[in-house]
Amino acid sequence: MCNKNLAMNNTKKKSPISWVPTAYFAMGLPFVVLNMVTVLMFKGLEVDDKLITFWTSLILLPWTLKPLWSPFLELFRTKKFFVIVTQLITGVTFGLVAFALNLSHFFSISIALLAIVAFSGATHDIACDGVYMSELSNEDQAKFIGWQGAFYNIAKILATGGLVYLAGYFIELNADAGLLTANKRAWMIILLILSVTMILLGIYHLFALPSTQSASSRKTLRSNKEVMKELGQVLMDFFRKTHITYYICFIILYRFAEGFVMKIVPLFLKADREMGGLGLNEKEIGLYYGTYGAAAFVLGSLLAGYYIARRGLKKTIFSLCCIFNLPFMVYALFAYFQPESGWIICSGIVFEYFGYGFGFVGLSLFMMQQVAPGKHQMAHYAFASGIMNFGVMIPGMLSGWVCESLGTWFDKPGGYEPFFIFVLIATIPAFLITYFLPFKYDNGGNLIEGEKEYV
Repeated sequence: MCNKNLAMNNTKKKSPISWVPTAYFAMGLPFVVLNMVTVLMFKGLEVDDKLITFWTSLILLPWTLKPLWSPFLELFRTKKFFVIVTQLITGVTFGLVAFALNLSHFFSISIALLAIVAFSGATHDIACDGVYMSELSNEDQAKFIGWQGAFYNIAKILATGGLVYLAGYFIELNADAGLLTANKRAWMIILLILSVTMILLGIYHLFALPSTQSASSRKTLRSNKEVMKELGQVLMDFFRKTHITYYICFIILYRFAEGFVMKIVPLFLKADREMGGLGLNEKEIGLYYGTYGAAAFVLGSLLAGYYIARRGLKKTIFSLCCIFNLPFMVYALFAYFQPESGWIICSGIVFEYFGYGFGFVGLSLFMMQQVAPGKHQMAHYAFASGIMNFGVMIPGMLSGWVCESLGTWFDKPGGYEPFFIFVLIATIPAFLITYFLPFKYDNGGNLIEGEKEYV
């Protein structure tokens, strides 16, 4: 009873508005930097496209595998402890990457350090969501879910927009030193800004983040063996779900084409026009792709929610798949015509990003409403999300090789034009598997007649 009162007092002292926005900003920043910003950084440092796409995709693996170690964290320390420690580790490691850029083998060293950031960031996601769910009532969770999503996306806009634009400014400022040196200096500054930001957030959350998990309560936690047994049962139940093989294929194929596009588009935007690219600088990419594009993604996501709520997911899922995949045609047109007008390029990117945000909601909601329901709903949603990330990671790893190979086969410098045509062909499996997608539950969450939860 005493512990319960202590928990209530602790929660009252720490308003969610004082830590939810900053915690989810800290969650979004490392993922977006690793997934998108590092692509432009290594491109400016003259790393080969195949290496960039392969390694910046592979280091995201911890976000796929994080459900496997999430049950074990509380065997050792509290959720708050892991949030703070991972933020500090991420900050320090970003600083080490900054200094590694001046070394002769900077790419391999940077990738190794960024892999540490990835593991730390994925662990932070687990702990941060854990704090959110354990420290807030159901009412407050619903009340602050908008803040959670908003600040995650603010981190995305700041990283892909603000920081990339700032890198372009510093590159121009150091232009007299030569392009490579200017890029090194600029990206060192950006990485140090990231380092200081994450460290300051870690220090702030040491005081701002609530934690009602006491030392005495941890004595009742399960043993390592019990956790392993439960994890195995949860996994077995996941693969016993009706239609699960079809659903896994759907989750992978829905974003299959996007997996190829995600890593190549920033390289295409930056590549010289003689190499089939658009020849944009970092400031233009930060503004068009990172700021306006990311804002269009958020707007698309919001409007999709109302669209699905009005018509239901089953009636809208195929149209959502079309809206998600067809806008990739923009990049095929850009590669063919190579427009020079900034407003045309920006408008095309905004159109594609709007479709991306609008269509992505359909997949997320399908995993929540059709894949996850059951006695292990949260865990099964995490597994589905991991499969989704894995499905994007693999084509991302291969995208540089595919682009270069197609360029060689069709004698197109850079390979971007045939690559984006290939991407459009790669959307066809998504349309087919979505069109025949079976549903188990109706809009009210009840099993449809003739369906069953497990085979």
